[in-house]
Amino acid sequence: MYDQKFWNERYARDEYLYGTNPNSFLVEHAELLTSPVLSLSEGEGRNAVYLALRGLKVHAVDISEVGLAKAQALAKLKGVEIQTEVADLSNYKPKKNYHGSVISISAHLPSAIRNKLYPLIEQCLKLDGILLLEAYSENQLARNTGGPKDADMLMTVDKLKREFPNLEPILMRELEREVREGEGHVGMASVVQFIARKKSM
Repeated sequence: MYDQKFWNERYARDEYLYGTNPNSFLVEHAELLTSPVLSLSEGEGRNAVYLALRGLKVHAVDISEVGLAKAQALAKLKGVEIQTEVADLSNYKPKKNYHGSVISISAHLPSAIRNKLYPLIEQCLKLDGILLLEAYSENQLARNTGGPKDADMLMTVDKLKREFPNLEPILMRELEREVREGEGHVGMASVVQFIARKKSM
C-alpha cells in the first residue's frame, strides 16, 4: 500500500521494521554507484546511511516523515549526514541530469505512479548514471515473507524492460533468495533485480 498514514503507523516504534543493515543486493553492487544518489522510498534509512558511510552524497525520499526521522537518527548514530525529503512519489519531480545514481530497494508502487515517475527517473540520471533496483516479483504473491499483496505493485523482468526503455541493462533477472531484513522481510523470497545505465536519450 502506498499511503502516508499506513507507513507512518508502521514506522511508529523504536525498532527498525526492516533493520539497520543495508540490502544485500545493494551492498554487492555499491561500487557501481556515484554521487549524488537518489534513494526512492528510503523508509528508515538503512540503505542511505550505508551509502553515506561509503562516502556518497545521498538524497533520500519517502512518503513517511516518521520513517525519515528515524533515518536521520540512524545517520547521526553512525556519524554521517544524509539529506531527506518527505515526498509523495505520485507527483515527485527530481532534477534532470543531476543524479549519478538512483536506488530503488523494495519501493513498490502502483503502475499508475510508476508510469509517471519512471520516465522522470530516466531523465534525472546523468549520462552513464546507474539505476539499481530490487523488488519483489509477482511470484512473491504465493509467499508470506514480505511485500505487497497486489500484483500491480510487484515487478517482473518484462515490466522493467517496458518501464525503463531508455536505460541499458547491465543485470536483469528474477530469482529466489533468502531475505532477512528486520521483522519486515524474513525468509525465502521471489525478487527481481535490475541494474541499468543511462545512455544518450
